[in-house]
Amino acid sequence: MSSQKTVPNGVKFLIGGTSGMAATCFVQPLDLIKNRMQLSGTKTSTLSVTSGILKNEGVLALYSGLSAGLMRQATYTTTRLGIYTWLMEVSSKDNEQPSFVVKALLGMVAGCVGAFVGTPAEVALIRMTADGRSPIAERRNYKNVFDALFRIIREEGLFTLWRGAIPTMGRAMVVNAAQLASYSQAKQTLLDTGYFEENILLHFASSMISGLVTTAASMPVDIAKTRIQNMKTINGKPEFTGAIDVLTKVVRNEGLFALWKGFFPYYARLGPHTVLTFIFLEQMTAAYKTHLA
Repeated sequence: MSSQKTVPNGVKFLIGGTSGMAATCFVQPLDLIKNRMQLSGTKTSTLSVTSGILKNEGVLALYSGLSAGLMRQATYTTTRLGIYTWLMEVSSKDNEQPSFVVKALLGMVAGCVGAFVGTPAEVALIRMTADGRSPIAERRNYKNVFDALFRIIREEGLFTLWRGAIPTMGRAMVVNAAQLASYSQAKQTLLDTGYFEENILLHFASSMISGLVTTAASMPVDIAKTRIQNMKTINGKPEFTGAIDVLTKVVRNEGLFALWKGFFPYYARLGPHTVLTFIFLEQMTAAYKTHLA
């Protein structure tokens, strides 16, 4: 009987956001390592960055900015899921789902709106994960995400919370389009081989393939977003004028492949985060239907 029970939209959004937050608890260290690599400005590796953090800051430093990571999921994931579900309902006629292309476009719109809502938490996250690499005198030392948000407003103005919003929204559109297309295609291809069936193993394999495509497509936009959100104003002038300026300087000073700096931790985070989010989503939805519906 429980399978026939429906879950209200409000609860769907809540479960979606909570699923993303639960998954973040597992992958936060990878986010921190990726951000440090993107901000390094020099040739570096996942191993050297990780060992440097452990040696100089300790194991717990790998979870720096966790409160901002959770806030980002609470805002971005919940909004994205809510908008996407609503748009899907509006676009579905006579119980027929929209075409794949329409789904991809809806995903891009939902990701764009979600990214705008989630940008303040993203700015706090980038700064909190980057803080440990700065000299002690230059560290911002935010206590938690709320302290970060209030201090940014007080010290730099309200609109600083949306610094890098355009590349953040651009990245969200690229991520959503690439994820939807590659996940669906990978899942179908794996099923066609005859070696897979509809279960967690299929979802995991599809997510990892999707993560590879999505990472390659979105990393240049991600590095622009990360550097803009962490930049400081020197003598009244910001370090970068926009995303194109960041990308141009990175290619000129660090080489073309620097646009994919932090590829491994980004990829290692994206695949499992997707899998964990869906596992938590399915389990919480089933629990709601069993115990609360």
